[in-house]
Amino acid sequence: MSNTSVGVTQMLPFVSFAFVASITPGPSNLLILGNSARYGFAAALPIVCGACAGSAALVLLVGFGTGEWLAAHPHIRTVMAWAGALWLSYLAWQIASKPPADVRAAADKPTGGWAAATLQVANPKSWSMALAVVSVFAGANADLPRYALLSAVFLMVSAPCLAIWAVLGSRAAGRMQSARSARAFNLILGVALLASAWAGLLEHVLV
Repeated sequence: MSNTSVGVTQMLPFVSFAFVASITPGPSNLLILGNSARYGFAAALPIVCGACAGSAALVLLVGFGTGEWLAAHPHIRTVMAWAGALWLSYLAWQIASKPPADVRAAADKPTGGWAAATLQVANPKSWSMALAVVSVFAGANADLPRYALLSAVFLMVSAPCLAIWAVLGSRAAGRMQSARSARAFNLILGVALLASAWAGLLEHVLV
């Protein structure tokens, strides 16, 4: 079977994998949901773009040997896992402690796209996803065009999936009629993001 036919037969399973990996709740999804609920759909788009670009870039990095290098240096992976958990914990605290949108401070700003992309690099689950893409879907003797194709397809699938979370957040904001409900929503999101951060760290430590 040629490399081309392998690529065609594996593309549909890969699209399914990318969809599930992108649409299911995770740190990036919760971050998008919280920022969209607070600042609106448009303000969450940089996070969507940053998270998607970061994940797609990881596929390329892992494909060209970064994954093997990290596997050979587990102490660096551990440092990255702790850094990601602490970074997510800070973001969770920011979300949980913010007042309702109608009384927010003038300096209060949404999370930026660069921060979302950095989150992917620091998140061990993102590296696991990229490793799965390369090991399962790249095929033997994969080259630059193959990795670039997988990265581009993942980007195209993940972008609308994360945008759905931005839509959900903006609609949730319209249903919160009181400051109390808005505070409760922020608190729930913050706790969920915190739990996601430390669950990922615990999974890394146990592995």
